[in-house]
Amino acid sequence: MKQVKKGLEGVVALDTQISFIDGVHGILKYRGIEIEKLADLSYDAVSYLLIYGMIPDAEGLNEFSRELRKERKVHPHLLNMLNFCDFENESLDALRTAISVCAHFDEDSHDISEQANFRKTIRLIARFPTMVAAFYRMANGLEVISPDPSLSHGANFLYMLRGSRPTELEAEAMEKDFILSAEHELNPSTFALRITASTLSDLHSAIISGLCTLKGPLHGGARKGVMDMLDDIGSPDNIAAYVQEHLEHKKRIMGFGHRVYKTYDPRARIYRDIARKVAMEKGNSHWFDLAREIESVMYHEMVENKHKPIYPNVDFYSGVLYKDLEIPSYLATSIFAIGRISGWIAHCLEQYGDNRVIRPRAHFV
Repeated sequence: MKQVKKGLEGVVALDTQISFIDGVHGILKYRGIEIEKLADLSYDAVSYLLIYGMIPDAEGLNEFSRELRKERKVHPHLLNMLNFCDFENESLDALRTAISVCAHFDEDSHDISEQANFRKTIRLIARFPTMVAAFYRMANGLEVISPDPSLSHGANFLYMLRGSRPTELEAEAMEKDFILSAEHELNPSTFALRITASTLSDLHSAIISGLCTLKGPLHGGARKGVMDMLDDIGSPDNIAAYVQEHLEHKKRIMGFGHRVYKTYDPRARIYRDIARKVAMEKGNSHWFDLAREIESVMYHEMVENKHKPIYPNVDFYSGVLYKDLEIPSYLATSIFAIGRISGWIAHCLEQYGDNRVIRPRAHFV
């Protein structure tokens, strides 16, 4: 009888040139380049790398950025549709619906040729931030802010969200957030959309598959869970009891542990550094200090009970960063998707380029 790997753990499903993870040593590379080096680039440059397989030169980056900035506006009918969304729900529900509606206004919607897919790539990357920001503004009874073509991807998102320009550090933090969220090999949402692409369905349909999967609290929804946990704990005085109670009852502590990484998530270190800088600029380190104490208590609890330490993952300090950027938790998963869209598209293009329908078998019991 063939061995069944529950959750497909450790099963290698395909070859990819997009990203590499070494979970034992805490290494992440996009297209062969360490994430620590990429975090200092612009999101546009990293998107270009993921889509085209190389770091762009100055001319190529300028042209790519111009194309993205030209495509930031969304169809007025789409904004009207967002008015019918349930503002009490998490924003990813609205984004999922918005992408489906976008397909109706895209002349290349059902064309999966290479040229059509590259055109749709630009539109999708450019418009994800616009749709998320518009939903937030509508949900709060505010006027929708049009995108500013003079601003970077991260700065423009914060501008559309708030109606005022972010500081230089806030813009840098948002760029890093998008870069760190952009790609992570065959995570659940990426695998889901590669399955969709393998049927030769269109790019919008594949991205919707990714969005539906990202929403889960064991995947992209964990970032919202971290923010809610920080609110629940509230004070350093409550940390020890919270951690002990969760560990005793084998309940998940959001932002800790990873299916692949057996050590510190390399993205978490970068998030921790930029979260600290933003907290210092704000002059209020409450959330950052609370997170550092949670991390310390978690480590000591595991060691004292003779367990292997469980380290922070990508969601932990990103949740702290969002708190200090005054981003509400119901936007967290959608903002994750704003960064992840370029990696998702890269995987769709790779799947289309050397396709075989993904169809595993089950063991009947």
